[in-house]
Amino acid sequence: MAMEFVLEACVDSLSSARAAKEGGATRLELCANLIIGGTTPSLSLVRRVKEETGLPVHALLRPRFGDFLYTQEEFELLLEDGASLLGAGADALVSGCLTGEGDLDLSRLEKLVDLCHRRGKRFTLHRAFDVCRDPVSALEQCKALGVDTVLTSGQKNTCLEGLPLLKGLWGRQGPVELLLGAGIDADAIRQVRRELPQANAFHMSGKVTLESPMAYRKEGVSMGLPGFDEYTLWCTDPEKIRAARKELTEG
Repeated sequence: MAMEFVLEACVDSLSSARAAKEGGATRLELCANLIIGGTTPSLSLVRRVKEETGLPVHALLRPRFGDFLYTQEEFELLLEDGASLLGAGADALVSGCLTGEGDLDLSRLEKLVDLCHRRGKRFTLHRAFDVCRDPVSALEQCKALGVDTVLTSGQKNTCLEGLPLLKGLWGRQGPVELLLGAGIDADAIRQVRRELPQANAFHMSGKVTLESPMAYRKEGVSMGLPGFDEYTLWCTDPEKIRAARKELTEG
């Protein structure tokens, strides 16, 4: 009997959500602004993606670019946004909060988990886990809090680099789903499963870049962070998702 698997596609547009479904993703992490690591998506995007794909949608809850140490005001808005996303049809929230010392902010995470579970929804701790001080203790705390999923690269830039830690965490997770992300494609899945044959949940964007159709381009004016090409568009390639799914089902 084939092992069940999760292939989560991280998308930030309706067209990418459609492409991910076409390629065979089993669920979506929905965000805005994927180019900066993702921020909270709009409610209208959540509704449309749910309507048009029918896939489980896990909505990112991240108010800004940067670290995961939030002010009280930011956290209050985070809770409000989370309730709205769930009300718009999101099946789970994806978020994370740290203390200034690099530990999980347990009191805030408890509120986020409760926000989801009271509504029969799930909660994923995102890659705040990958920049926390003590990942082994953090995983134990996640189990105690009732976190459903931890998205991790093993505290490295890619999950292939993070394999030593991932192997050390495996078997400690209990009921927590370990969702492996960062640098995931069909080849990475193949390499990870050589080392961790039990791994069955993967997170990828499957992104490609396209040239904007914008013909007129004003030189010397930047609308965002310097260094980003504002005439390059990121989108999900269904073929990359399809190849990853094939590796999971046939590899």
